[in-house]
Amino acid sequence: MTKARFFLLSTVLVLTSAARVFSQSATDTTDFLTDWFLRDPETDKVQGLSVEKAYATVLKGKPSRTITVAVIDSGIDFDHEDLKDVMWTNPKEIAGNGIDDDKNGYIDDIHGWSFIGGKTGNVTKDTYEVTREYVRLKGKYGNLAENDVPAKSKDEFAYWLKIKAAYTEARDQNETDAKSCLDILAQYDQFHRGLTSAIDFVKSEYKVSTITSQLVDTLKGGAKTRAAQSILKFVYENEGPEADVEKFSAELKDVIESNREVCDNYKNAIEYGYNPEFDPRSIVGDNYANTEERFYGSPDVKGTFPAHGTEVAGVIGANRKNDLGIKGIADNVRIMAIRAVPNGDERDKDIANAIRYAVDNGAKIINMSFGKDWSPQKDAVDKAVRYADSKGVLMIHAAGNDDDNNDVKPSYPTPIYKDGKTAALWIEVGASSWGADSTLAAEFSNYGKKVVNVFAPGVHMHSTAPNNTYDDVDGTSFASPATAGVAALVMSYFPNLTPAQVKEVLVKSSRKFDNLMVKKSDKTGLVKFSELSSSGGLLNAYEAVKLAQSMETKTPEKK
Repeated sequence: MTKARFFLLSTVLVLTSAARVFSQSATDTTDFLTDWFLRDPETDKVQGLSVEKAYATVLKGKPSRTITVAVIDSGIDFDHEDLKDVMWTNPKEIAGNGIDDDKNGYIDDIHGWSFIGGKTGNVTKDTYEVTREYVRLKGKYGNLAENDVPAKSKDEFAYWLKIKAAYTEARDQNETDAKSCLDILAQYDQFHRGLTSAIDFVKSEYKVSTITSQLVDTLKGGAKTRAAQSILKFVYENEGPEADVEKFSAELKDVIESNREVCDNYKNAIEYGYNPEFDPRSIVGDNYANTEERFYGSPDVKGTFPAHGTEVAGVIGANRKNDLGIKGIADNVRIMAIRAVPNGDERDKDIANAIRYAVDNGAKIINMSFGKDWSPQKDAVDKAVRYADSKGVLMIHAAGNDDDNNDVKPSYPTPIYKDGKTAALWIEVGASSWGADSTLAAEFSNYGKKVVNVFAPGVHMHSTAPNNTYDDVDGTSFASPATAGVAALVMSYFPNLTPAQVKEVLVKSSRKFDNLMVKKSDKTGLVKFSELSSSGGLLNAYEAVKLAQSMETKTPEKK
C-alpha cells in the first residue's frame, strides 16, 4: 500500500508558502490531462501508454476475447457506475442462497471472495507484520540473553533481534512523527483561523468586496485593525503583492485537510499498526496458524474501505463504452474482486489463498498492488505463486513506494522463491511520471535492475473511487494495474500468445530512453533510467500490440 509522506516544516512561513506551491502543482496537473496515461508520447507530448493509439490503429476492427483479471486488494465498489458492467460474476453461483452452488468451497462468491471478513464483519485495520512477529517471538526470547539461547535456536534468536530493533525503531519514529504532525497542524489551524478572521474583519469594517495589498497598506485603526493588517501583510510579503488572499486561504484549508489525514495515518499506525495488543483476526474465524487452511472468510468483497481497490480496478478496466467518468485500459475485461489487504500489512496466508482462488476461478492475470518488509510465511506464498505459474496465470506486482532498491531490500511478495529460483510469469512494476526528463521515474518509486521488470505510469492517475466518484492517485499501486490493463489488452486481442509470450511482449517492447538521467531522491541523486529495471524501459501499449501482432503471425493457432 502507498505510504503517506508528510513534510515536517519548521515555521509557519515555510509552511504556508509550501501550501501555495502544493496547490498550484495540483491545479496545473489536473488542468493538464486527466487521462495522460492513456495518451501518446509523440502526439500528446506526455509519456503515456499510447492506449488510444493502439485501439485506433493495430486493434481497429480486430476481434477480442474476454479476459478475467483478479484484483487482490482492499475491496472494490462493484456497484460503481464505471465498474458494475465489467465486474466478474461467478456464472455457477446463485446470489444470497447460502449454498456453495459451484462446489468451489466458497458460499455466495458472486464477484469474488474476502479472506479478511467473517460472519461478524470485516477486518478494516490490522497490525504490521513486524508487530505480529514481535509479539510471536517476544514470548520465546524476550527475557533471554544470547548466552541462554540453545544452539538449535540461534538463527531464530538472531531474527528476533532484527525484528525487535525494526519494531522499536518504527514505533518510536511514528510516535515522534505523530507529535510533530499534530504540532504543525495546530500551526496551520491557528494561522488559518487568524487569516480568515482578518479577511472577514477588513471586508466588513471597510465595506469592501475585494482585499488588495494597496488597501492593506493604508489600514489605520485599533488593535483589531493592526492585527488584521499584520497577518495580511505577512501573506503579501511571502506570496507577492498581487496575491489573492481569499484564494490563498481556501488553498491553505485544503492543505490542512489533506495533512489532517496524514496525521490520522500516524495515529492509526500507533493505535493499530504498531500496537502489540491489537489483533482483529478473531473476526475472520480461521485457524491462523494453519497455512494450509483455505476455506474461510466471507463473500463481502466491497468491505468497509474499498477506495484503493476501486481505484486500482478503474485503471485496469473502467467501462470504455458508457460515456461516464473515465476509460480504463482494457476494453474486454472482467474484474474479479479478492479482498485480502487491510489498513495495515496483508497476511501471507491470505495472499496465498487469494492467489489460489484467482487461479482456480478462471483469472488469467492477477494484480497485486501491495507490499511489506517482512514475510514470515513466505513458504505458503511461494507455493501459491508456483501454482499460478504452473497454471499459466500472469502475476503483476507493484514494486513499492519507498525509493528502495528491491534487489537489496525486498518488498514482499517477491518473484524470487526461497530456493533462489524466480517465478516465470511475474512482472514487477515501478512508477513513472509524464515528462521525458529527470522526473520520468517517480521519485517515490522502488526500483531494481534484477527484480523490477519495467516502469509504467503511476503519478496523478485519475480513476474510479467509491460511491460513483473519481479521484487522483499516485503510487506503484497504480503502475501495476496500468501494466495489468495492457497485459489484458494483449491477451484479449492476441489469443494465440502464451502467458510467457505476453510477458515478453510487454517487457521487450518497452520504450527506452538512452542515457536519460532521472532524479530519484536526495538518497540516490541522478541515476540512469535504464538502470532502474531489467528492461530499462517504459511500458507502451502501442509498441506492445505491434510486437504481439508480429509474434502471433509466427505462432500456430490454438485449437
